[in-house]
Amino acid sequence: MAAPRANWKGYIKFGEVTCPVALYTAASSSERISFNILNRKTGNRVRREFIDSETGDVVEHDDQVKGYETGNGRYVMLEPEEIAAAIPDSDKTLAIDAFIACTEIDDVYFDKPYYLAPQKMGEEAFALLRDGMREAKVAAIASTVLFRRLRTLLIRPSGDGLIGTTLNFDYEVRPAEDAFQEMTDIKIDNEMLDLAAHIIGTKRGSFDVSKFDDRYEDALAELVKAKIEGKPFKKIAAPKASKPSDLLQALRESAQAMKASTAKRESANTNPARKKVSSNKIASSSSPRRKAG
Repeated sequence: MAAPRANWKGYIKFGEVTCPVALYTAASSSERISFNILNRKTGNRVRREFIDSETGDVVEHDDQVKGYETGNGRYVMLEPEEIAAAIPDSDKTLAIDAFIACTEIDDVYFDKPYYLAPQKMGEEAFALLRDGMREAKVAAIASTVLFRRLRTLLIRPSGDGLIGTTLNFDYEVRPAEDAFQEMTDIKIDNEMLDLAAHIIGTKRGSFDVSKFDDRYEDALAELVKAKIEGKPFKKIAAPKASKPSDLLQALRESAQAMKASTAKRESANTNPARKKVSSNKIASSSSPRRKAG
């Protein structure tokens, strides 16, 4: 397997210690099924063109320029060299500004995660930073120019390496008050709280990412496979809407259902004669995901 390609290479600096590092994408949507736009009549791919909104003429690439609307349909044009001059210079250094508690930053500021790994000759300094942060239970706030923008990163120990998460700027995060301003002050009675606590306790578990599937992606893969093989595609039935009921009654029914489910599961676990499901049968019933180009 080919080694992953680094998105960025530079240095991480803490105090007077400098360590060469490489930044790798930690989450990507490149494996998702993607589609092309076709002409329904010919089956050929269609081409996107930029059209002048007033004249209707096609605008070629060399005649296209970025513009900022100042109001009333008026724009100020920005040439590529003017935009390039506004980009801050990069010294390829992730300068750590401070070490903070790992839980100090609200998750709403998290943007995109990257893996940070040491380059040659930097393993010892890298391990020192990683293990020192893990021992002190802290994260680091650092800043550098990434992808032509000055970005702030939250750096945390993760396994053998570090994870650097780019952070949204304050002006990019909308105030929570805007979303919750119309909520009324509701007092929940003790019986409801007790039932809710029971349901939460019954459903308590741990996070296992392998148990969560992208059902939409799987459905698209099945649809594409059926079209390639010329087979009919079985449409997934929409879930039935639950009957309206009052909140307390719904909680009571949920608690009763979970109690019965738990008792049934415990009974099955203590029955030595229970049948085991064949893994081969499960494997044969699931079709592999296929990627459409």
